[in-house]
Amino acid sequence: MATIYDVAQRAQVSPATVSRVLNGRSSVDPDMATRVQEAVRELDYRPNSVARNLRRSRTTLWAVIISDVGNPFFTAMVRGVEDVGQRAGYSVVLCNSDEDPAKEAQYVTAALQDQMAGVIISSSGDPANVRRLIEAGTPVVAIDRQVSGANIDSVLVDNEHGAHMATEHLIEGGYHRIACITGPRKVSTAAQRLRGYQQALKAHGFGAPARLVRYSDYREEGGYAAMASLLDAGDPPDAVFAANNLMTVGALECLVDRGITVPAGIGVIGFDEIPWAHLVRPSLSTVSQPTYELGRTAAMLLAERITEPDRPPSTVTLQTTLKVRESSLRS
Repeated sequence: MATIYDVAQRAQVSPATVSRVLNGRSSVDPDMATRVQEAVRELDYRPNSVARNLRRSRTTLWAVIISDVGNPFFTAMVRGVEDVGQRAGYSVVLCNSDEDPAKEAQYVTAALQDQMAGVIISSSGDPANVRRLIEAGTPVVAIDRQVSGANIDSVLVDNEHGAHMATEHLIEGGYHRIACITGPRKVSTAAQRLRGYQQALKAHGFGAPARLVRYSDYREEGGYAAMASLLDAGDPPDAVFAANNLMTVGALECLVDRGITVPAGIGVIGFDEIPWAHLVRPSLSTVSQPTYELGRTAAMLLAERITEPDRPPSTVTLQTTLKVRESSLRS
């Protein structure tokens, strides 16, 4: 493997001159710079990235810590981060916390130890992990979920409005006992979507009884268990709003297993678009989030934060779209 000394010998310059050329310094004589670049190509020289990063104090890596790598919502979101990061000269390291604050803490530790240039995080609900990044001076952006007590850049969607639209759509469709399957109590998106559901019911003169609300884990199995609990409680709902895509899938599986037809038996609408939502029968009504744009915007904020570390934090809130399909329409 070629070294910087081999390049210097081939180009007939000093190792210091090679270093200046590789780091983009403009003070090098153009003829020398050309010889160095030719020698680099001929020798297929690769700079020592570890040593270079130690000199710079930060790597050219971003950590993206998400709560569930198996959720298609996060797949599209991370693609938006990566596209912007690559153009800005950064590589993206994907970390899956599994909604586990302890596992999230391990990834935060790794990001700090490896001196990553910045972190984009969809918090599991423990603000202590984000506070560690802030105290270390690591640029950080919250994505999808707010972080309690942290004054940082954030990219969110209007969860309350999206849930309000979904619930109102069910009410206008003639449903009266509308249940909500929401996420973990400590996660901001779950609280906001539950609040939007409750506000829509109250706005239309309906009560929002606790017996029609189930807290779950944003997973398919959790959606199934929550739907089963609603059906077994007596006086079952005639419609359900599920607060994320995987729980919607779980709820639908439970209804199929129980022989309950959708939407005639129970109307269903979920939060988050699902790639095959329009292909199943009945097709699935959803609240669609701008997932790619979420990631793209978060990456732009992180790049700006790295360049301008002293600028005031900003919050960008993106809008949702109601996609009405067959699962929420009574014939």
